[in-house]
Amino acid sequence: MKNLIIISAPSGSGKTTLCRVIQKRDESIRFSVSCTTRERREGEMDGVDYAFLTHADFEKGIAKGAFAEFEKIHGNYYYGTLKSTLDETIQRQELLLLELDVKGAMSIKNLFPDKTISIFVEPPSLNDLRKRLLNRGTDSEERIAKRLERLGAELEYKSNFNYHVINDDVERAVDEIMNIIQHENEGVTYGA
Repeated sequence: MKNLIIISAPSGSGKTTLCRVIQKRDESIRFSVSCTTRERREGEMDGVDYAFLTHADFEKGIAKGAFAEFEKIHGNYYYGTLKSTLDETIQRQELLLLELDVKGAMSIKNLFPDKTISIFVEPPSLNDLRKRLLNRGTDSEERIAKRLERLGAELEYKSNFNYHVINDDVERAVDEIMNIIQHENEGVTYGA
């Protein structure tokens, strides 16, 4: 069974929206709550959107080897996924949706190669991506410029993913992702 469904994309490509729609379509697919040290945005809830940790607590987790993947990005914020979350998912034979950056996705894929479906989501164009980042209104021009700078590096990882999906239409992209999940787990009964 391929339990770990990784959705990775350049910032602003709509991966969060895709993940929310996937969960609405199939409530048996749980969402992995990543840990982060960044500030909570308006409307975000601790333990639902992210597990918000202090730098000190995150670094203690790193020292203990608690993370399957982690990275310090966008200046000085840590993001990471706990190994215990992945191990429990595999043991329970559940499906877990992970929204990760490309490096985190590769770390999970390398740790659990037989349990992972990796999907790289792309925006229709660079111009579309810039518009999305501006329209969501959560980042400064400087932060948007940094996110766009990362785009080239992120696109270099694209060939390492099992599947590629262009997010030109949310419903169509979700249909494609749901078909991938079903195809990869055909004939498998999940949920203990």
